[in-house]
Amino acid sequence: MAIEQDVLVIGGGLAGVTAAVSAARTGADVRLVSYKQPTLRHASGLIDVLGYTPDGEGPLVDPVAALDDLPEGHPYERVGEDAVRAGLALFDDLAGDTYEGNHTERNALVPTQGGRVKPTARYPASTAAGLASDERDALLVGFERLVGFDAPLSAAQLNAAGAPFEARGATVEFPVELSADPKVTRFAHLLDRDEAGEESQDGSVRRALAERVTTHLDGEARVGFPAVLGDDHPEDVRAALETHLGVDVFEVPMGPPSLPGFRLEDRLYDALDAAGVRIETGNPVVGYETDGRDDDLIEAVTVDRNGATVPYAAEQFVLATGGLVGKGIDSDREGVAEPIFDCHVTHPPDRYDWFEDDAFGDHRFARFGVAPDRELRPRDARGTVEFDNLRAAGAVLGNYDFAAEKSGSGVSLATGHEAGRLAGDDT
Repeated sequence: MAIEQDVLVIGGGLAGVTAAVSAARTGADVRLVSYKQPTLRHASGLIDVLGYTPDGEGPLVDPVAALDDLPEGHPYERVGEDAVRAGLALFDDLAGDTYEGNHTERNALVPTQGGRVKPTARYPASTAAGLASDERDALLVGFERLVGFDAPLSAAQLNAAGAPFEARGATVEFPVELSADPKVTRFAHLLDRDEAGEESQDGSVRRALAERVTTHLDGEARVGFPAVLGDDHPEDVRAALETHLGVDVFEVPMGPPSLPGFRLEDRLYDALDAAGVRIETGNPVVGYETDGRDDDLIEAVTVDRNGATVPYAAEQFVLATGGLVGKGIDSDREGVAEPIFDCHVTHPPDRYDWFEDDAFGDHRFARFGVAPDRELRPRDARGTVEFDNLRAAGAVLGNYDFAAEKSGSGVSLATGHEAGRLAGDDT
């Protein structure tokens, strides 16, 4: 017997969560199924809308103003400016005061771990004091055993890039004895608990860390740390360091695994619970069923649960399984495919045309994905809608290069919101 709901969302990343909440807000009964851990924890936690045009122009000051010039077939062109604004508004509602940037449509410039400056539309409150538009000098601090952040190198890169402030870098020993290559969560949990710091008279890890950083301060008005300042209590950790140091403190976004990503994931999954969305993780969707009379309508998907396939029926389905990295789009020597519904993915037949010899060239594989109509229903090679009750959102969509454009989060929010709203309205 099939498990039934009005809307079934497949995928637990930003697009899937957005689609599920959006559908639930229409009054629909929604279930989200996800096989793997959400990709949010591997992302920087920054919410990009559009940092560069497809031609590489940028960084863009106003991402919304550039939407009209995007080529036909781009996900933003499919859903339109209103959907972009609606997706951002939904994110602002879910993120609350943990994120900033909604006071303007202009991109903020956020320094990252490599000393680069990234244009982004929304950013964690923990990074706000570190914006590159701020002309106050900054001290960047790294930890001896945290290999993912070289503070002196990052500072040097920022200075070389012409940041409007002077950056210096220093590396300190974390005030708790650690293994040679500790996980980033180890630093965060020690700062959360704020105990066992033998270097400080009151046993506070936060105070002991501040004492070590103070010796490196030379008039800077702000201090940047790698983004490991707490997992459960990041606001308390940052506030304590600001009190002890007497300057503003900010986090520098890092690569995976990402504490800001973990925090955002927790926030969004709490929002799913609050919206009444039922969540299932750990079991893959392996196929689909039609009723045999109308192959344009999906009746159910089949989920592999410990070797047994279980049907999950719904009136509407949203595909938000990710792109090539997330295995929402698959490839082998025979070609490129969407593995659950076998939706069409346009690609050159010759595999050598999928990429360029130049490592930073215009690689076609970066734009592989399904091509939807304006209601986000995947279309076949002739442009015909494949299933009337299936919509796609996020990185499973094609015709854009989210890494080059810095548009991944924005596309997930805009298309996720639109796919969820349309699916909910059609139930």
